[in-house]
Amino acid sequence: MSAILEAAKEPGYGARVAAVISDRASAPGLTLARAATVPTAVVALAEFPSREEWNRGVREAIDVFSPDLVVLAGFMKILAPATVDHYRGRILNTHPALLPSFPGAHGVRDALAHGVKVTGCTVILVDEGVDTGPIVAQATVSVLPDDTEETLHERIKAVERALVVDTVHALVTRGWTVEGRRVLLGGSGKDES
Repeated sequence: MSAILEAAKEPGYGARVAAVISDRASAPGLTLARAATVPTAVVALAEFPSREEWNRGVREAIDVFSPDLVVLAGFMKILAPATVDHYRGRILNTHPALLPSFPGAHGVRDALAHGVKVTGCTVILVDEGVDTGPIVAQATVSVLPDDTEETLHERIKAVERALVVDTVHALVTRGWTVEGRRVLLGGSGKDES
């Protein structure tokens, strides 16, 4: 999120951050957004009687800002199918592995345990599954013989920040379409499947 905030300061970037929304009032991203004079909102799960109501609150908070893209930058909750469907083809997320390999919360650890020599990061359009959406972009990172989960994850995060910044720029300046599992640059930003 901070990388996108920084990139959006550049006149030629082509995207602006409409708002930063978090499920935690203590999220550091809210402080960064406020410092950049970007509107913020908190939609805390504990303030809703059910997960379904919370998802509705998330949709309402996002809709206030009418974004073309919703970027889940550090947002670690699974959105309900109704929320995903509401923004179908417009929700981006990143993952610290080369999907479809090593989905889930432990992609870096799982890649190391499997003994891969190359891993990386993936930007996807979110669907109802966990890390199963259409792949928008990927970048590779070599696994070094002495890598730990922490050292590898730090190198992946550096590549991931650049990849998501470049991907957002490409999508907002060129548009995109989704044909089945393929995301094609140069289109309306709509899911054609």
